[in-house]
Amino acid sequence: FPVRVRYARELRNSPEEIKKILVPSMSGVQVPLGELVDIGYTRGPQMIRSENTFLNGYVIFDKISGKAEVDVVEEAQKYLHDRFASGELVLPAGVSYTFAGNYEQQIRATKRLAIVIPISLMLVFLLLYFQFKTITASSIHFSGVFVAFAGGFIMLWLYSQPWFLNFSVDGVEMRHLFQIHTINLSVAVWVGFIALFGIATDDGVIMGTYIHQVFEEKKPSTVAEVREAVVIAGKKRVRPAMMTAAVAIIALLPVLSSTGKGADIMVPMAIPTFGGMIIQIMTMFVVPILQCFWREGEVKKGKTLEIQ
Repeated sequence: FPVRVRYARELRNSPEEIKKILVPSMSGVQVPLGELVDIGYTRGPQMIRSENTFLNGYVIFDKISGKAEVDVVEEAQKYLHDRFASGELVLPAGVSYTFAGNYEQQIRATKRLAIVIPISLMLVFLLLYFQFKTITASSIHFSGVFVAFAGGFIMLWLYSQPWFLNFSVDGVEMRHLFQIHTINLSVAVWVGFIALFGIATDDGVIMGTYIHQVFEEKKPSTVAEVREAVVIAGKKRVRPAMMTAAVAIIALLPVLSSTGKGADIMVPMAIPTFGGMIIQIMTMFVVPILQCFWREGEVKKGKTLEIQ
């Protein structure tokens, strides 16, 4: 079997040392290698790697500021494809390329999220249905998810605006404190939306549950009585709903202002949740109004209101 023999490293560390290597000629005379060949420096790979018996090399490049990593890679793919199609670049036989690294992980995670997000929404709706026992009531409270979803995107949009929080308090720049910059849709952002889906219905459930209890007690039979019952229930549940939302919003402030290791993941994850919880306060008005419309419709149809 073949045997590879190498000089000691100290005898081949530089071109000058390599030139001194003695090579036996056909006559047996030892000739320095420098008299037979020209030795010099040339650009080459930093390290020779192989996978599955194929030699490979890695080209590392940074993304453009303000652009998502996936978008940058897709633009690079399009650029190379156009150059190969036009003949400006020619891929040698036996050579292939593929984009890997964080981009590959992002693609895999996006495919998983395409399954996880619908399942999360279905579970939230099922939990609401177990509480209220009717599709209509569950749908009314589920509307809080869409309100919060819009709030999350509004906050992402605000983070990309140069005027947002562009002021200082006691010498502290708010944009610097909360790291205001463009946030692209990433896995961390979508995980934040999933967390938002779970807490977006809190205020609506607090409000809606008490509205059901009031209707069970008063049994309103006219439109005026329905509206009165909704107003009574709404007034008594404003404070608990506000406290629930305020606790979640305040708890996210340290995360939004965090720095150091892991902040690049935690901050994008917290932004949609923070924005969604702020806008989600609207459900204190949306849920009672929708409940009132529903109950008025039941009364007008002459149906008896029964609370399960």
